[in-house]
Amino acid sequence: MTPEPIRIDDQDDPRIAFYRNIRERDLVGRQGRFIAEGKVVLNVLFRQRRFAVESVLIQEARLAGMRETLASVPPGTPVYVASPAVMDAVAGFNIHRGVLAVGRREPPGDADALLSALPQKTVVLALVGIANHDNVGSIFRNAAAFEAGAVLLDAASCDPLYRKAIRVSVGAALKVPFAILPDETALFEALARHGFEQFALTPAGKEDVAELATADRAALYLGTEGAGLPSALMARMRTARIAMSREFDSLNVAAASAIALHRLWPGR
Repeated sequence: MTPEPIRIDDQDDPRIAFYRNIRERDLVGRQGRFIAEGKVVLNVLFRQRRFAVESVLIQEARLAGMRETLASVPPGTPVYVASPAVMDAVAGFNIHRGVLAVGRREPPGDADALLSALPQKTVVLALVGIANHDNVGSIFRNAAAFEAGAVLLDAASCDPLYRKAIRVSVGAALKVPFAILPDETALFEALARHGFEQFALTPAGKEDVAELATADRAALYLGTEGAGLPSALMARMRTARIAMSREFDSLNVAAASAIALHRLWPGR
């Protein structure tokens, strides 16, 4: 059943306080909340039911096209509707999609609990120092497409629930389980405890990812573009490369993750 929309005409209405100054608050935080943006992302948010939804804010012109999506909104969730002028004034810029929701974060995920719950045959991604929101969002999208069991990130990597990362992931960041650990050593030790064979993806890798033989539980490490993965970390595991033209040295890390995940995908 589609909830009855609640009209908002005042940009200072306290009921929509968490939508105010979106870009600024992306940087300073939202007291345990996050912003989901766009129809596709809201479909994932509502249907996965992994995160609580506090409210929805829709531009009036978009309301008719959102009826099917709003039919799956969790019961009791207020759905606010506003004019473009009010939405833009609240957000602090032109919200051309006109579709927003506030979600509530869960307590920080426990990596050991997450890894122990995964099936025996699975692939996990480990991200080290990947601070670019577009790359993290794209990696989560690839993880969903190729059924990765989880994504582990070090504390230097971008927050997967940053608004832009969620948007680029087309909602995959709300679907693929993840946990954040302090650093690459903590990543390695957690994965080792749970029996994962660990691989570093690097242009200088000793093995071709297209020919990589792996154990049932495999973890693939991705590092920041340029510096790559720490050499001390790579010395502790097998290294893999993606074969490419000798005239060029590397791929974008998100593109590389797609190629490697396709090769390691248990569903192939």
